[in-house]
Amino acid sequence: MKIKQVASFLESIAPFEYQESYDNCGLIIGDTNAEVKGALITLDCTEAIIDEAISTGCNLVIAHHPIIFSGLKKLNGSNYIESTVIKAIKNEIAIYAIHTNLDNVHNGVNAKIAEKLGLVNCKVLLPRKDLNTNIIGSGIIGELNVPVDAQVFLKNLKLNMQTDCVRYTPLVKQQIKTVAVCGGSGSFLLKNAITAKADVFITADFKYHEFFDAENKIIIADIGHYESEQFTKDLIYDLLVKNFIKFAVRLSKVNTNPIKYL
Repeated sequence: MKIKQVASFLESIAPFEYQESYDNCGLIIGDTNAEVKGALITLDCTEAIIDEAISTGCNLVIAHHPIIFSGLKKLNGSNYIESTVIKAIKNEIAIYAIHTNLDNVHNGVNAKIAEKLGLVNCKVLLPRKDLNTNIIGSGIIGELNVPVDAQVFLKNLKLNMQTDCVRYTPLVKQQIKTVAVCGGSGSFLLKNAITAKADVFITADFKYHEFFDAENKIIIADIGHYESEQFTKDLIYDLLVKNFIKFAVRLSKVNTNPIKYL
């Protein structure tokens, strides 16, 4: 089984045309004709991930976040990106990224979050107009089968999303029924969540002043970037093991979250 066959499969699930303009999805490092010995699934690609790939005999790392977003002008190990790239090349380890193209498919990253929260009747929060479809786009909005007390909902959210911290705005809704979600940095979708009459908007990376934009119309629940997307690894893993049996697929055991909580 060659890398290009794995790449072709992933791109059939999340085509490049679905990625955002700033993104850098696809095979970032490696030979498309190389045989896959093993694939390691991770959220981020760091030197520790390459070390793990080496120790487990994997020559393909599939990450959600691209290790390279913009062009590299030098490659001398002066930062973690360059060091990771150098180590990958030296050890003939390919790196593939499946990022906003997987965010934007209807059964991708946000659908996985919705699944963890038990949401039903889900639909895309902000469909991509350029693709003329309602099933490709940013975020997801869905409903709970039964309304839940807001404080109870937040406690369950902390538990279900395995986060050490939930930053939230005043509980202007006593009961939570309609829930909007966006894995990663989703503050750009706040107005859409309000327009869609969501009771709560779950995402990450809200800045201080952006919390004021809730304007007592919705509850913002910021659960952290890594925490909101950590189950993307399981999503990618499940897709691969159901379709490929000729090589080992491993979930990384390295927690790449650079943020710690006290």
